[in-house]
Amino acid sequence: MSGVALEAGNESKTAVGAGDIGSRTPVENGGKRGTLQRPAAKAELLWRPVVKAGPFCMQTAKAGLLWRLTTRLENRKGGQPVPLLIGAPSSTTGIMLSRILGPLSVPVISYLASCPCLSDRTKFPNFFRTIPSDIYQARAMARFHWTWMGAVVENNDYGQLAIQIFQEEIQGKGVCLEFIETVRRETIFNDARRAALTIQASTARVILIFCWHTDVKKVFQELAKINVTDRQFLASEAWSTSDDLLQDLAISKVATGVLGVAIRSSTIPGFENYLRSLHPIHRPDDEFLLDLWQNEFGCSPGAKLSYTTSLSSYFSSMFKTKFNHPSNVSNSSPAKESPQKSSLPPCKGTESLEGVQHPFTDTSQLRVAYNVYLAVYAAAHALHSLLSCPSRDNPPGNNSSTCSSPKHIKPVELLQHLNKVNVTTPQGEMFYFQGADIPAKYDLVNWQNTDEGPLKLVLIGRVDGFVLHLNESAIQSTGSNQVPVSVCSESCPPGTRKANRKGEPLCCFDCIPCAEGEVSNKTGSLHCERCPSEFWSNVEQTACVPRQLDFLSFNETLGITLTTAAVSGTVVTTAVSLVFLCYRQTPMVRANNSELSFLLLLSLKLCFLCSLVFIGRPSVWSCRFQQAAFGISFVLCVSCLLVKTLVVLAVFRSARPGAGALMKWFGPGQQRGSVGLFTCIQVIICAIWLSLGPPVPQLDLGFQGSKVTLECAMDSVVGFSLVLGYIGLLACTCLLLAFLARKLPDNFNEAKLITFSMLIFCAVWVAFFPAYVSSPGKYVVAVEIFAILASSYGLLLCIFVPKCFIILLRPEKNTKRHLMAR
Repeated sequence: MSGVALEAGNESKTAVGAGDIGSRTPVENGGKRGTLQRPAAKAELLWRPVVKAGPFCMQTAKAGLLWRLTTRLENRKGGQPVPLLIGAPSSTTGIMLSRILGPLSVPVISYLASCPCLSDRTKFPNFFRTIPSDIYQARAMARFHWTWMGAVVENNDYGQLAIQIFQEEIQGKGVCLEFIETVRRETIFNDARRAALTIQASTARVILIFCWHTDVKKVFQELAKINVTDRQFLASEAWSTSDDLLQDLAISKVATGVLGVAIRSSTIPGFENYLRSLHPIHRPDDEFLLDLWQNEFGCSPGAKLSYTTSLSSYFSSMFKTKFNHPSNVSNSSPAKESPQKSSLPPCKGTESLEGVQHPFTDTSQLRVAYNVYLAVYAAAHALHSLLSCPSRDNPPGNNSSTCSSPKHIKPVELLQHLNKVNVTTPQGEMFYFQGADIPAKYDLVNWQNTDEGPLKLVLIGRVDGFVLHLNESAIQSTGSNQVPVSVCSESCPPGTRKANRKGEPLCCFDCIPCAEGEVSNKTGSLHCERCPSEFWSNVEQTACVPRQLDFLSFNETLGITLTTAAVSGTVVTTAVSLVFLCYRQTPMVRANNSELSFLLLLSLKLCFLCSLVFIGRPSVWSCRFQQAAFGISFVLCVSCLLVKTLVVLAVFRSARPGAGALMKWFGPGQQRGSVGLFTCIQVIICAIWLSLGPPVPQLDLGFQGSKVTLECAMDSVVGFSLVLGYIGLLACTCLLLAFLARKLPDNFNEAKLITFSMLIFCAVWVAFFPAYVSSPGKYVVAVEIFAILASSYGLLLCIFVPKCFIILLRPEKNTKRHLMAR
């Protein structure tokens, strides 16, 4: 009979046979998925191809001995090569076995080799395993919520590959490693001390450890010496279920709260009954059963046993440590019989393991054993599929090409059927191979305190593939139910953003407040978002709020100040008009056409009053009226001054011989007509402008701030430019003519007054343009109002104050003789 060899290598792993797993057989279901059952009629099918395989191969994982293992597999009793091997208790052994047996197409099913490299089907096409790849546990550890961690890893392929995968998984997710300490078994004492000091000095409160349990124990012992008990440790499956660590009271304060990823545990139906049925009478060569009977029942079965590594001895050594993990398996051989035990009385033969509470009979935490169980069943199903003929009723000649003989099983055929295994286990789980791997499943465990002293292992969740199921309320961390916080920098609150520190990891940052008009409404924001143009940030910089409507109103300080100045100018102009009205018969008032003086005073009053139209909430009609009133009032004012200047020039020109006819062109009627003509031109410009592209109320969103300005937007810049340009043309003409007439002989030459007033007028409006363009928001309106008031006050004070001074305070000079004196 051909069969299956089960191998074990170094790290004190031993072999296991299918006979000790139990007699279950796969039942086909239409040639597709089957269900693991226990019908007696099918028991022999599973038993025969697996158990009658010949001697077990107990070799180490060294390369030379693996070649000897291959030789034994090929040259075992019966002359037929072994078609399948269950073994490879480490990744190194699995790589060697797969490469050696690959050319022979002999499948290798491992229950502990977890290196991600073994998933490569191009390099290891004959390799299978019933333990997930380390990729899954590294990714599971990366999904805890801590962002600032340290790591201690074994300086071998296991540790280096695991931390590499972990770093790839956390990249770009805001998780950083403060340090990575490596330990070697050859220098573990110095390495453990160095790692403990690094952990003590670090700010990381969560430490990830990918090491063997013996190395972890050394690190914990060093931490206990320096009293570091406030760290949260994340354990890999290599030590997360180690009884050696759980039972050690010396390190319990350090190890309390460990969170770990563990090989998933499950029950094996009927396995506990099988273990309890074992008896030295039926296995006289099993030394472990002899020791168990001597320790448990205080008697000796009476048979002198020689040490052999049998199938049941393998199970005994495993379950002596509850079979939680291979880290619990001792490296030593069974102890030799002591003198006290040799003097024990003989057993009665009625002793039994039924009802005995012993780690050997405890099958509640089967982890590696369950992986072996799955490996055996995978092999059994593949063999069953290979040996099952489509049509047993056909003559042998017809199905010889499709049916394999149990005595001539070809490894390459078994390999093909192993790739197609797809069954449902008694626990209701789907079992199949995805290349070399099975669907990844882990347990999440937590080390918690007990009243007795040693720590206990508590199941707090599971990992299915890349999905993490965690019961956070069941976690006990560092002696309390408070999950420790491990961050390099506290998360930035809303209203701030992260700013990385130069030369430090991404997890170390400063929190910078968002700029005005920007917000961040999440904790730990990388960027601040700018608010839409109609909104602005609130005081906390956490939300965008509608911008307040802003305009130059009568209620604010600036509006009150400008209103007061405008009203004051109107009052002063009215007072001057009253003075001129009372003294209208005097030479000072009558000189140079008193009608133009009164018309000038009226235009100045309109200039002061038109500035009030600019204050208040802009509307469609106010926007139109304010620009028209401004343009027409100032043209009326400047026109009066221009005509006055022309009259002064005409008067002195007419005094020359032969120029008497000149004055007929500058009589009172012509003066009024000229003022009306100049003003009508401005009226026409304003009418065209306001009909084609009038100013309209509009929100000024360009100015950044919590307020948005409602202003009169110039829809037609050309129209506004023509209005200002026409005023500027009249003003420049008036200034030029007044400048020419300033030295004409007279005791009171009004041209001098007009010259000074027009200089102030032009200076104000020249300065107006840059200020108007650069002013933000409502201050544009304030600048225009200020220009109107400043130029109006300049005209009023320069032209009429000297006249009022003579009229009221120097009446002796208010005579024709004095005015005509040279």
